[in-house]
Amino acid sequence: MSKKDFSNSKYYTNRELSWILFDHRVLNEARDKSIPLFERLKFLSITASNLDEFFMIRVASLKDMADLGYEKQDIAGLTPVKQLELLSQAIHELVERQYSTYNRSLVPKLAQNGLQIVRQHEELTKEEAIYIDRYFEENVYPVLTPMAVDSSRPFPLIRNKTLNIGAMVHKKNSKEELEFATVQVPGVLDRVVELPTEGKAKRIILLEEIIERNIDKLFLNYDIICAHPFRIMRNADLTIEEDEAADLLKEIEKQLKKRQWGEAIRLEVEHGCDRRLLHFLTEELRMEEQNIYEIDGPLDLTVLMKIYGLDGFEHLKTPKYTPQAVPELPAGCNLFEEIRKKDILLHHPYQTFEPVVNFIRQAAKDPEVLAIKQTLYRVSGNSPIIAALAQAAENGKQVTVLVELKARFDEENNIVWAKMLEKAGCHVIYGLVGLKTHSKITLVVRREEDGIRRYVHLGTGNYNDATAKLYTDIGLLTCSESIGEDATAVFNMLSGYSEPLLWNKLSLAPLWLKDRFLNLIQRERDYALEGKSAHMIAKMNSLCDRDIIAALYEASSAGVKIELIVRGICSLKVGIKGVSENITVRSIVGNFLEHSRIFYFENGGDYEIYCGSADWMPRNLERRVEILFPIDRSELKNKLMHILQCQLKDNVKASVLQEDGTYAKVDKRGKSLFQSQEVFCREAIDAAKAALKENPLAARTFIPETHQKQS
Repeated sequence: MSKKDFSNSKYYTNRELSWILFDHRVLNEARDKSIPLFERLKFLSITASNLDEFFMIRVASLKDMADLGYEKQDIAGLTPVKQLELLSQAIHELVERQYSTYNRSLVPKLAQNGLQIVRQHEELTKEEAIYIDRYFEENVYPVLTPMAVDSSRPFPLIRNKTLNIGAMVHKKNSKEELEFATVQVPGVLDRVVELPTEGKAKRIILLEEIIERNIDKLFLNYDIICAHPFRIMRNADLTIEEDEAADLLKEIEKQLKKRQWGEAIRLEVEHGCDRRLLHFLTEELRMEEQNIYEIDGPLDLTVLMKIYGLDGFEHLKTPKYTPQAVPELPAGCNLFEEIRKKDILLHHPYQTFEPVVNFIRQAAKDPEVLAIKQTLYRVSGNSPIIAALAQAAENGKQVTVLVELKARFDEENNIVWAKMLEKAGCHVIYGLVGLKTHSKITLVVRREEDGIRRYVHLGTGNYNDATAKLYTDIGLLTCSESIGEDATAVFNMLSGYSEPLLWNKLSLAPLWLKDRFLNLIQRERDYALEGKSAHMIAKMNSLCDRDIIAALYEASSAGVKIELIVRGICSLKVGIKGVSENITVRSIVGNFLEHSRIFYFENGGDYEIYCGSADWMPRNLERRVEILFPIDRSELKNKLMHILQCQLKDNVKASVLQEDGTYAKVDKRGKSLFQSQEVFCREAIDAAKAALKENPLAARTFIPETHQKQS
């Protein structure tokens, strides 16, 4: 029998088209009538935010390649031009579905529940119109900067993602041609404006409608022929020549300024926009027809998060979940003492991120701590970790921080933190040339009675206390000697040129991690070929590395049972005879963003389980610094297996990849409903309560019974 070519393009799905399917899965949450109404608004807003970033980076990158005549095919056999063609069709369908959901489902439901959205200013009552006109005069008019375009004033630079109102105007009592004018809807003002109402019901109107109603006051000597909102998306994919940049910090600061003025790649206009205005915008922005989106509803649906934040609708939202205390870490405990007793596993956001923050805080104050070393990729706006690191340096500790300046859309934030840490006396490393440092690791070096001991935190998510309440992630606190040695080697590699010849426990990208994964997959395949039980479970965000997928196909064809939990992009196909019949793929989209990476290998009965920062993508395995770490303690391995098994059992929030490349919700007929995120919330609450009962100081918070349900 001839050996199959597992690299054949027919066995792969294009990563960009797979991402569109993911945004559809998020959109399905907005269409799910069993979910509280305001949560549905939130999910629709997320699809819009996702799509913006997708355009600015992925579509922009493909367009750059197409413009340069780049014809190399992706793993699915598609050129950049063909991908853009297919994506245009898929995105237009997605946008149509977004606004169908908004107009036909959500807006009527909101009205039924006491929130009316005034879609056009013509719908205002007489009293409301008087109020709005006064509101415009007092609050909006002073902020606006109207701009006209004529022979002496060129077409203005329209900033990326800003909402604008374009108009065609005509000088009063003149026979001259129509002229274009525009005004930016100011982002410094609330876009959602509440109208005065009596009773419990609320009426709101969007700021652009208020400006459009009063636009004649901005162009006093003109007749307004038409006025419509528009919005453009620009190429925001930074091109940084690191090898030629004498100062990476200055180079990134320079490139950030260009992000606002990159090539326009999408134009959104109001449905029914005057053709003359649309033609003018299309010509000035050099916009291709396939990248023009006529929108039947408000442009930029991320505004729905503002509506989500309105007071008075808590009964239409899922009660907020409070991350629970970690039973192994009683309030006020000495973290180093507890970690010395045993490795501690953290499961966010079900358990609080506070121990990670306290790990740095205690290290900063502890007179026995000599050094703290940490990698930072994304941190929160007012990060307690940054504050603790700065305090540690001020307290005389040796503090080394790798701040990844190339963390997309966090570059500016990270530059600010890097400069602040340097001023505090920290040694700051600005990433590595040609690589992004995406690993999440902290090393604390402490002097103790029996010598120097190293304490390490490893995680699957960022050191961000804000997103730690929203993203599911795994963390490990350990003082394992072998992991401590590896952690030291990691930071020596990042700060200098030292590359260890071997690692005790950790596996790092870009040099060793991919081979490690391939060897682990091949080991399962070998067990299957020997007639032994062989099984893999892998949970991640994205899967599109050709070599990894080919290895999975080979293992599947040998008889390995492979269960994949992939939230987003998945280029692997299931159900191909003789190739992927033993592979299943499921995606879970719930109230929390699934972000943890967990990998299980049966290993002939002596199973191994790993966590890490890397997805199975070329960028993670070949162009980033990533870390994979094993979980050795049997109790912790069992906890991770429980997490994987619960996710495989989920029949409420899981969608399963079908043979035709689509995703379908799990068939629940005759089955009890099982929602993994809700189970993890309940378990974390129960564990915190039990610890509190056993020791009143063991847990700080637990959730009232009314706050347990997760959507």
